Amino acid sequence: MGSMRRTVAELVQERWGDHRPGLWFEGRVLSHHRVAAGAAARAALLSDLLPPDAAPHIGALLDNTPEYPLWLSAAALSGAAVAGINPTRRGPELARDILHTECRVLVTERTHLPLLDGLELPGVRVLVTDTEAYEELLAPYEGATPDAAPSVSADARLLLYFTSGSTGAPKAAICTQGRLAAAGRSLVDQFGVRPDDTHYICMPMFHGNAVIADWAPALAAGAGIALRRRFSASGFLADVRACEATYFTYVGRAVQYLLATPARGDDRDNPLRMGFGTEAGAVDAAAFEERFGVRLVEGYGSSEGGAAIQWTPGAPAGAIGRAAPRDDLAVVDPETGAECPPAVFAEDGRLLNGDAAIGELVNRGPNPFEGYWRNPAADADRRRWGSPRSSEAESGGGWYWTGDLFYRDTDGFLYFAGRADDRLRVDSENLAAAMIENILARHEDAAVAVYAVPDPVAGDQVMAAIAPREGAGFDPSAFAEFLRAQPDLGTKMAPRFVRIVTRMPVTATNKIHRVGLRREGFRCADPVWWRPPGESAYRRLRAPDIEGLLAEYRARGREKLLPTG
Repeated sequence: MGSMRRTVAELVQERWGDHRPGLWFEGRVLSHHRVAAGAAARAALLSDLLPPDAAPHIGALLDNTPEYPLWLSAAALSGAAVAGINPTRRGPELARDILHTECRVLVTERTHLPLLDGLELPGVRVLVTDTEAYEELLAPYEGATPDAAPSVSADARLLLYFTSGSTGAPKAAICTQGRLAAAGRSLVDQFGVRPDDTHYICMPMFHGNAVIADWAPALAAGAGIALRRRFSASGFLADVRACEATYFTYVGRAVQYLLATPARGDDRDNPLRMGFGTEAGAVDAAAFEERFGVRLVEGYGSSEGGAAIQWTPGAPAGAIGRAAPRDDLAVVDPETGAECPPAVFAEDGRLLNGDAAIGELVNRGPNPFEGYWRNPAADADRRRWGSPRSSEAESGGGWYWTGDLFYRDTDGFLYFAGRADDRLRVDSENLAAAMIENILARHEDAAVAVYAVPDPVAGDQVMAAIAPREGAGFDPSAFAEFLRAQPDLGTKMAPRFVRIVTRMPVTATNKIHRVGLRREGFRCADPVWWRPPGESAYRRLRAPDIEGLLAEYRARGREKLLPTG
């Protein structure tokens, strides 16, 4: 092999002959050996299916069934790459994802076949896993062994996973065998993953979180995995008890959904040791540990691999950790590229200089970002020198810009402040949506999303979507009183508009669907409350109010900036 780095193929091969339980799914258990054997059979089949003159790419349009890790392992053995196809995409967008990643084989299941109806997918061979035809196709290869697979390089592509963005078509980030194996090993070392652990995979495997932070460390440690077809808050505890899961990953609102389930006296009777993920929030993380006895560790790693923050024991409240050893992370002004001053805190922990301290996180040192598939413009935008407006941008050089907002204290601890896309500019002051959300989330344990709507004059206004807990309504007077009582709510932070939703809209990966919220703005089907300029009290936004607002936007030539509703 051309590199001393480990490969995922080697990790798969090491499970051959390991007859311990390795994979749980809906009452079935497969040994590590059977998983390795199944991967070897699929790798042998793949070598016959992929045209020799094409990129060795396959698409996985699957729920979290055993076929997903089997095909990941098969691709590793054969030197192919798997593109995770999002089943919430539809029509031309779905076809675009498959064709853009040049998948010559698409592995799916009967439940997803209707998604392919009417799509033009020239040159794509579709395999439907839960059919007799699939079993017959696979049968001649059942005797294959993983050590018969060709030697593959650590630089071979293994994952093409789409990153969500606020605009444009999703970009397919590249992850090689070496990077995935190294990421898995790093988490094994960081969290002390043992061979007798079981990782519960309930986040969708078409997303990088489940594969990189859950499957990879289990494979690296020789631990088992348990699959949930789709995330279920009500089925969570029963699952982890049944397979004795010790570790799970989460994103977005999954923790909140778990906390919303009815509490039981035996909630702490579970085998989980920890959960690892992002965006749970300090309040929910504390509530989760109190109720279930499980510590949640908030982490940060850019999906594309360009920057990572290492969890540090004893970190201050709200901090994620410090930069990983080989990263040179800085928080910079996205307009100028100048480093932001360190955060200044009040005695009660409030951030006093958020406007100056919050900036975009960049990695100024060498980093493992491996680019996007067939997208040099996105590569250059992600890795560039100086500032976003610099003319020196060049693919393969420059700083790595994460697209995430952070602030940093004097001891080097980093604090997440939201996506760069979620930055608001109100009356010439820069605000981070995540900072406002953290404050509003104190109000009666409600789920909150903060986002920008255009101001009639210039910049933005703050809008919040609030999903009250079950059985609770929205009291505008109590909410206004709550805002006045928050010592860290800056004068520009109070929402101008408040949308009340029964359930927070989320994406397929359980992150808040901010693009949809911004798209609808204050002209939406849900009830909206607002504070007219100069007022502190909230009242219902009615049709005459909307007409008055629209007239103001028209008068100032800013109506075209409004979402269509």
